[in-house]
Amino acid sequence: MLNAIDARGARRWALSALAALGDAREEIDALNVYPVPDGDTGTNLYLTVEAACAAVLAVPSHGDVRAITEAFAHGALLGARGNSGIIVAQLLRGWADALAEHLVLDGPAAKLAVSLADRQAWAAVAEPVEGTILSVSRACAEAAAGAGDLLPEVSRALVDAARVALARTPDQLDVLRRAGVVDAGGRGYLVLIEALDDLVHERVRSRSRSRMDRPAALPVTGLVPADCAVPGGGPEFEVMYLLDADDGAVAGLRARLAALGDSLVVVGGGGLWHVHVHCDDPGRAVELGIDAGRPRQIRITHLSSQVERRAATPRAAVGLVACAAGPGLAALFEQAGAVVVRVGPGLRPSTGEILDAVQRTGAASVVVLPNDPDTLAVAQAAAVAARGNGQRVSVLPTRAQVQGLAAAAVHDPERDVDDDMVRMSAAAGGARDGAVTVAVREAITTAGVCHPGDVLGVVQGDFAVIGPDLATVAEQVADRLLSGGGELVTLVRGLGADDALVARVAEHVRRTRRDVELCILDGGQDRYPLLVGVE
Repeated sequence: MLNAIDARGARRWALSALAALGDAREEIDALNVYPVPDGDTGTNLYLTVEAACAAVLAVPSHGDVRAITEAFAHGALLGARGNSGIIVAQLLRGWADALAEHLVLDGPAAKLAVSLADRQAWAAVAEPVEGTILSVSRACAEAAAGAGDLLPEVSRALVDAARVALARTPDQLDVLRRAGVVDAGGRGYLVLIEALDDLVHERVRSRSRSRMDRPAALPVTGLVPADCAVPGGGPEFEVMYLLDADDGAVAGLRARLAALGDSLVVVGGGGLWHVHVHCDDPGRAVELGIDAGRPRQIRITHLSSQVERRAATPRAAVGLVACAAGPGLAALFEQAGAVVVRVGPGLRPSTGEILDAVQRTGAASVVVLPNDPDTLAVAQAAAVAARGNGQRVSVLPTRAQVQGLAAAAVHDPERDVDDDMVRMSAAAGGARDGAVTVAVREAITTAGVCHPGDVLGVVQGDFAVIGPDLATVAEQVADRLLSGGGELVTLVRGLGADDALVARVAEHVRRTRRDVELCILDGGQDRYPLLVGVE
C-alpha cells in the first residue's frame, strides 16, 4: 500500500488509466445519451487521455511528480475531444495546479488536488448540469475533505463517493432515467479514480473485470432509445478549437459564445485555451475566437449527421489495415492489399496513426487487424472515430501476427464487407500461434520460474515452455501447436534467427508430420527470432 506517489507512480497511473478507459470505452459509448446521443463519449475520453499519456511519456524519467502531472494536464488540453473530454482536461489541470508545490502525491496533496480540480471544472462550464461528470467530481471533492490524511484513505473515499454519485445521476437528469443508464462522462471519471485507487493499494485489476459493478436498477443494454435526445432538439453543430489568447480576453468570449449556443466549456490558462460549444452557426463561433485571439485545430461536427451515421454507412470496396511487427511482415500485408501500421515491443501505435491508415484506404468499409492484444483497444478507438467521419470500420481482434497473416490471405476487397469479415474471422480463428524469445528478467511463468537468458516458448499467448536453446524450444512449441491437428505450418523468421535455426525446426516438422504443408517467411520482427503458426 502506497502512502505517497512519486513521478514513476504518477506515470503508472496515467498509463493504467488509459488502459482501463480502453477496456471501458465501448461501455461508456453505449451510455452516451446526454447532451447528444452520438455514442462517442468513451472514445473521446480515450483519445483525450491518450494525448495526455503521450505528453507524459515525453517527460524525462528523472522528472518529479509535478512534471508528470503538468504534462498530463497539458497533453489532455491539447488533445481534448468532446464535452466530457474537455472537462476531464480541466480536472487534470486542477490536479497539476494543486501539485505545483509538491514533490509527491500524498494524502493532503490529493485532497487539495481533488478540491481545486472540482472548482475549476465547475467554473469552466457555462451552465453546469447536475447528473453529469460534474456531480461525480463534486461528490469526490466533498468525500476527500472528510477523509483521513493517509493517501489510501483518500483514494478509497474517492472511489466510494464516485460510485454512489454515478448511481444517482439518473435521479438528477431525466434523460438518463428514461434511457436506464448512468452518465457516460461520470463513468469515465470513475475509471480514472479507480485507476488511482488500484495504484495506491497496489492492486492489479483483471482486464476482464475492469467494468464497474452497476446497480441492477441501471441496466445497460448498449442501445440508445430513440427518445433520449435533449428535449427541444438542440444546436446542429459541435465546434471545438484551441485558442491562443490573453487571459483577459476569455471572459468576453465566454459571454458571447454563451449567447450563441449551449454546452459551452472553455478550459485552460496561461495564454492557451480549449473551446467547446454546440451552436447553429459554427462560422460565427470561430469568428468570435478570431476576435479574442488565434484559433487553431478547429473541428466542426454536424451532430445530427453523426447520430444518423451510427445507424448505417454506405457500402463500397473493403479496405484493410494491418499492424505489422517487422518490415518483412509489413511487405506481406501490403501484398494482401493492406495499409500497414508498424508495431512491435515498445512501439505501440497511437489512435491517430491507425485512424490515418483507415482513411488512407479510401474505402467506406474497412477491416482493421491489430495483430497484438495491446493494440486492440487503440484499434477499437480509432474505428469509432473513423465511423464519425462516415467510414464503416470493423476490428477483427487478432492477437498475433500469424493470425493476421491468415486473415489477410483470404481478404477480398470486392467481396461484401460482412462476408469478408466472416471469412477473415474464420481464417484467423483457425490459426494457432506460437513464438520463441529470450527472457530478459526473472519471472514466474506457466512453465515455472525463468531467469535472464532462458529461452521461452509462447503457445497461444502463454509462456508455456522454458528451455536451453532456441531450436529445442521452437520444436516443442511446434509440437504443442500441432497436437490439435493442422494442415499448414508457417515459420516466420525474425531478427536474430539464423538459417540453421529455421532449417532445424523445418526439418523437425517434416520428420514428425509428413502430412502438413510448410511455409517459411522472413518477418524481420524484433525480440521474437521465430514465430510459428498452425492452420
